Formats: sequence, structure tokens, C-alpha cells
Amino acid sequence: MTETADSGPKALVELTGVNKHFGALHVLQDINLTISQGEVVVVIGPSGSGKSTLCRTINRLETIDAGRITIDGEPLPAEGRELARLRAEVGMVFQSFNLFAHKTVLENVVLAQVKVRRTDRAAAEAKAHALLDRVGVAAQADKFPAQLSGGQQQRVAIARALAMDPKVLLFDEPTSALDPEMITEVLDVMRGLAAEGMTMVVVTHEMGFARSAANRVLFMADGRIVEENTPEAFFTNPRSDRAKDFLSKILRH
Repeated sequence: MTETADSGPKALVELTGVNKHFGALHVLQDINLTISQGEVVVVIGPSGSGKSTLCRTINRLETIDAGRITIDGEPLPAEGRELARLRAEVGMVFQSFNLFAHKTVLENVVLAQVKVRRTDRAAAEAKAHALLDRVGVAAQADKFPAQLSGGQQQRVAIARALAMDPKVLLFDEPTSALDPEMITEVLDVMRGLAAEGMTMVVVTHEMGFARSAANRVLFMADGRIVEENTPEAFFTNPRSDRAKDFLSKILRH
């Protein structure tokens, strides 16, 4: 983690008093959260607990009703060019890959570098090839997304997010659409990023990943952060009844 002058890790993402409603449903309730540079925070909890909504507010895919979110000390911009710039700083990897179907794998990773970062095309292509190699799909560069397995597509999506040199990467259930053997290949890439010090917020049902890669586990239920702790402490000795109940159901399998 990067140390600041006062010797603490630098706060990169801060949510203060964040609230969000979908109609009458209060999906985020008074969320206060600070994520430090280089930290891997894994968010777990039952379906409908607000995990994905929390993740999506950090790059303003969901707007908030009250509170404040800052990235590297800057408040989230509302719209326009500033918002596009923010989304380059805050990479996002979705459940459903969201690749451009009509563009090759290489072009998927090149496009935003050229359009948003104004990178020279030759440099963007060189970087794309290096990143595709890093996530293990270099041989697929000239194929279209539909020609790839789900695991390969998700690794391309990670390469595309990394191409923007983001300050933080958000993962919204990145393996939930994948077959079991593909889950491992994606989680291995994510573990590698965590080991390299990438700041990551990961919403997932993969408890093995939470145990092995997280610095901190957040347990959400009913729109609140009910509990947060190190993986070791959370999984061996959850404090809240909600977390104990949740873990007893999922760890039986």
C-alpha cells in the first residue's frame, strides 16, 4: 500500500453517509466506507443486500440520493466529460462481460485507450497485446468475443479495464455467469492483480477467493454493512447473527 506523509495508507475511495432508494426500497442505508490504496475489499452477503448497488455507485453507474463519494479526494462528477474521465480511473468488470461483440478482442482493449485516453494507436495496440498476454489470452487477439469461452471473455474484460491504468478496479460478481472450470482461471488473474497491489472492490459469492485474496471482508445485509473484518477473523469467528446464519448456509456445501 502507498503510505502518505502521516504514515497511514492513502484513502483512495471514500463513501460517507451514502443512501440509495429504488422506489420504496432503501437499498443502501447510511454507508460509510474507506478503501485504501492497494487494498482488496471483498463484499459478500445474501442476494438483495445491496452489494452490487454499492459497487455500481463508486463509478456512478448508480446515482445516490444522499451522502458523498470521493475517488482520490475528488467528488464524483455528475455527467459529461468529467464522468467519462472518472470511469477511466475506476475500472469495472461486470457479470456479463459487456464486450463489444462486433469488434475483435484486440480492438476491445484498444478502443477506450484511443478514444478516452487519446493514446497513439500503435502504443495502444502494444499495450493491449501485453495485457492480453498477462491475462492468458494473447492467442485470441484477432477473434471476436463470441468465439471465446466465458472465462476467456471475462479475462479480456479485465484486460480492457486494466488498459486504462485505473486507480481502482470494481468487480461486480465477475464469475457468476461462468462454468466452474472457468471460474478458477478468472480468479487466478484477479489474485495476481491483488498480489501486485491493485486496489480492488470485489462483489462475489466465491468464499475461497475472499479468504485468500481479501485484506478485508464486508458483510452486507438489508442495505447495510453489518460487519467488516479480516478474512481470517470473519470466517472463523463472525460477530453478528446475520453473518453466522449466512456462513452456516453457504459453508455447508
